[in-house]
Amino acid sequence: MKQGGRALLPPMSASSASVAVTGRAEGDMGHGGAPVVEVDGQVAARRRAVVDLPWTWLRQVHGADVVPVLSPGDGAGATADGAVTDVAGAALAVLTADCAPVAFVSAEGVIGVAHAGWRGVTAGVLERTVATMRSLGATRVGAILGPCIRAECYEFGEDDLAAVADRLGDGVRATSAQGRPSLDLPAAVREALTRAGVAVDVDLTDVGICTACSPDHYSWRAGKDTARQAAVVWR
Repeated sequence: MKQGGRALLPPMSASSASVAVTGRAEGDMGHGGAPVVEVDGQVAARRRAVVDLPWTWLRQVHGADVVPVLSPGDGAGATADGAVTDVAGAALAVLTADCAPVAFVSAEGVIGVAHAGWRGVTAGVLERTVATMRSLGATRVGAILGPCIRAECYEFGEDDLAAVADRLGDGVRATSAQGRPSLDLPAAVREALTRAGVAVDVDLTDVGICTACSPDHYSWRAGKDTARQAAVVWR
C-alpha cells in the first residue's frame, strides 16, 4: 500500500474502486467534528491532492448511523459514522487518529466507509454499513482495514472491555505490551464483519499498521494528536 495512494483491494472488488489511506506525509485532513474543515483552504487542498472529487466527510460521534450518499458530496458534514453510495464520482471519507477506518467495495460498484472506534463497533456501525450496501444491490462485500491502534498499545478498563466482549466475544480481549488488559480493535472489526456476512479470510485486507506505534501516523492515545488522517473510497 502506498500512503496517499491506492490501497490493496480484495481480489473480488470492482476494478473501478479505489481506496486511499493517508498519514503524516499527506498532512492533517481535518477533524470531522470541526465545522472549519470545509472552509480551510489548506485542508481542502490536501484532500484534493488525495482525490480531486467532492468528499463526503462526517461529523463522527462513535455511533452506528450510516448516510446514503445520492450524489457527489451529498451528506458532507452529516452526523454519522458511516456512508454508502452507488454513485460514480463520490468520495466517501472518515477521519481517524486511532479508531479503525474501514472502507468497503463490491463488484456491483456499491462502496462504503465506516469510522469504527470501540463504541461504534459495539453499536454495530460495521454491520449497518454492510447492510446499507446490500440494500443498494451489493452482494459479496470486500473490506479494507486501515491504520488503527492495535492491542499492544490499547490498554482498556475492565468495564469497557467487558462491554465489547459481551457484544463481540472474548476474542477481543488481549494483553498490552506492558502486560495489562487491552482491546484488540482489529479482532473486534473482524468479528463484526463476520457477523455482517463478510468472508474476512478472503475479502478483508488489513494494512497492519498500529497508529500508536507508527511515526508516520497521527495517534490520540500515543501523542494527543488533534490532526487526523483519512481513509477515502471512490469509484
